[in-house]
Amino acid sequence: MVYQSFLIKYAEIGTKGKNRYLFEDALIKQIKNALKKVEGRFLASKESGRIYVQAEGEYDCDEVIEALQRVFGIAWICPMLQIENKDFENIKQVVLDYIDQEYPDKHFTFKVDSRRADKNYPVHSEDMNRQLGEMILNAYPETSVDVHNPQVLLKVEVRKVVNIYSRMIPGPGGMPVGTNGKAMLLLSGGIDSPVAGWMIAKRGVKIDAVYFHAPPYTSDRAKQKVIDLAKLVARYSGPIPLHIINFTDIQLYIYEQCPHEELTIIMRRYMMKIAEEIGKKTDCLALITGESIGQVASQTVQSLAATNEVCTVPVFRPLIGFDKQEIVDISQKIGTFETSIQPYEDCCTIFVAKHPVIKPNLNMIHKSELALNEKIDEMVKTAIETAELVWCD
Repeated sequence: MVYQSFLIKYAEIGTKGKNRYLFEDALIKQIKNALKKVEGRFLASKESGRIYVQAEGEYDCDEVIEALQRVFGIAWICPMLQIENKDFENIKQVVLDYIDQEYPDKHFTFKVDSRRADKNYPVHSEDMNRQLGEMILNAYPETSVDVHNPQVLLKVEVRKVVNIYSRMIPGPGGMPVGTNGKAMLLLSGGIDSPVAGWMIAKRGVKIDAVYFHAPPYTSDRAKQKVIDLAKLVARYSGPIPLHIINFTDIQLYIYEQCPHEELTIIMRRYMMKIAEEIGKKTDCLALITGESIGQVASQTVQSLAATNEVCTVPVFRPLIGFDKQEIVDISQKIGTFETSIQPYEDCCTIFVAKHPVIKPNLNMIHKSELALNEKIDEMVKTAIETAELVWCD
């Protein structure tokens, strides 16, 4: 069946009271952006707590649904018929044709759920339910009514026009991107950080990203892998400006001056400092990492406390209580897993210590970092000033 209209249902946005229109407008903006990549012409609009997408001319329905399923804020996508002729006899005939075309196999249970937003409409909701249900039973005797757990829930909404639909395709949920500020994602080539970025974007946060590159120890292919991951996350979050930092000189300097068991923690602290500095210049209010407690030596509670100390903005760690399989499941769901497992190492794995400290002592870390004072500030400044910016969308 060819649909020209979609009803877009939201969940959390409905709780926003007098500010709801701001979130609705943001959702419509994100819908329009998502549909720009789909061949065809589309109009997104709102009316009294309803958001509609209208297709003009020919288009690929599956592509539209796939694009809408990446728009945070959408709870359900409902392909529907919209008819202007509100005569009840006409509605009956359209409903019969809809059931016939949408469900070739008529062996199903159903329920009719009618709503009159137009209170001047002469047929009341209960009467519509009864008459439409009786009509379907008579026309298709293989069907049966189940008001508690129907296989098909037929919705008929009488508004300025009449909406008729029964399919409800799940969206990603969450909040529209851009309604909750902006944060800087520390993006590596692994499984975790793209998932962390996706999860925070789902809460309405606009994402920037920073990647620490260490040529010649990490290859151009490793950098391209991270760019590819940023583009995959951007399908949901919108365009991501990716700041690529040449971290080689800083890593080598830390390697030469600091105890090797503390390398990972000290390198991580400088990554956080650099990410925060770039984030402040781009109006980011927080950092995002893919850390999970105990997953590696740098992610023990003591290690997280040591890296947190250098930050003056909040650090969001949405995966903090997840185990690896849970993270993998999400990465497969959002399409980043296959790229993440490509065998191109990042700077964290290249310079990892053989026996990293798992319970770093902050006093010892501070003492070790004193050996960096001669050059480190200038090196950090140079790394930020020479950062490469790649737009990923």
